[in-house]
Amino acid sequence: MQNALIYLIETFTRLYLLLLLMRFWLPLLRANFHNPIAQGVLRFTSPAVISVRRFTPAIGQVDTATVLIALLIQISLVMVVRLIAGGVASVQAVLELPGRLIFHALLELASMSVTLFIVAIIIRVILSFFQRYFGPISDMLNEMTEPLMLPIRRIIPPLGVIDLSAYIATVLLLALNMIIADLQMPM
Repeated sequence: MQNALIYLIETFTRLYLLLLLMRFWLPLLRANFHNPIAQGVLRFTSPAVISVRRFTPAIGQVDTATVLIALLIQISLVMVVRLIAGGVASVQAVLELPGRLIFHALLELASMSVTLFIVAIIIRVILSFFQRYFGPISDMLNEMTEPLMLPIRRIIPPLGVIDLSAYIATVLLLALNMIIADLQMPM
């Protein structure tokens, strides 16, 4: 029962974290916030972000309130899982190294961001095989992935109908996730 509870907590928390990460990345990618998907992301994340934004101003285009909320949720997730799995002693051991906990949480959020982009690229490629417009989801996927694929396309232009930019971007993102995984220390 303990493993099932941890699984449920991690799953639903990570889904919310993915929404927060989308909220973080979409303005940086200059996404259209009139898109219904972007509106949904804003709707689900605004209650937490707007309350924190009052005392955490943005730095340029970087939404520091969203980053702070995501970081606090990720740290809380680690603590709750530790509490369920190992008890209070396990939580105390983690709290003894707060810098390590924050660093681990930031790396986890970075890894989730990279995975978000990998999945977006893969879904975009799959939808492109159907050669039809899928509405707001197509627009959102294009807005999220084009900034990653365009620089690659400039170096390696499409070979007729074959565009290798999605493949190369995915390989580079997977390598980046491997680097992030190597940096993560066991908690």
